[in-house]
Amino acid sequence: MKIYIALLRGINVSGHKLIKMTELKSMFEKAEFKNVTTYIQSGNVVFSSKKEDIVSIQETIKTNILKVFGFDVDVQVLGAEKLQRITENHTFLEGNQDQLKAVYYTLLAEKPNSEFVKELEQLEQTEEFFKITDEVIYCFYPNGVGRAKWQGTFFEKKLKVSSTTRNYNTMKKLTELSKEVD
Repeated sequence: MKIYIALLRGINVSGHKLIKMTELKSMFEKAEFKNVTTYIQSGNVVFSSKKEDIVSIQETIKTNILKVFGFDVDVQVLGAEKLQRITENHTFLEGNQDQLKAVYYTLLAEKPNSEFVKELEQLEQTEEFFKITDEVIYCFYPNGVGRAKWQGTFFEKKLKVSSTTRNYNTMKKLTELSKEVD
């Protein structure tokens, strides 16, 4: 059995696409995923599966959410090792341990076009900062994420790639939960 983390995008936000975590957990279990644990209301699920094809796992989750809850949701599934690597390798962790609330991860559904990345890298980063990789944008918002102009939707439009964003505490907790399942 492999350990996976599903990140659902845009659920339980401003009264839209409401899913209770107990119902989400039940849906995962009925889809034959094991050791299912949810974390906070924003759609984070740690689980295990015999399946190894991440695309197939994502499609199973998306199909079941549509069937059970009646709406389409973007889903990203990561293996536990990948999640841990992404969490630990944040460009802005070093030297900012006292500002972990400013550390964010925008996880990309696919590798962005290198030309689009080059365009964004030309932006002058003075008040908020980012580093784009093939799978994640490491973000640092020292003035708070609420005031940031370079957030998930901005990156999605510029890179033409779907994404979902999580803060440092969520990523750390999901990494810990995945180790407990293991």
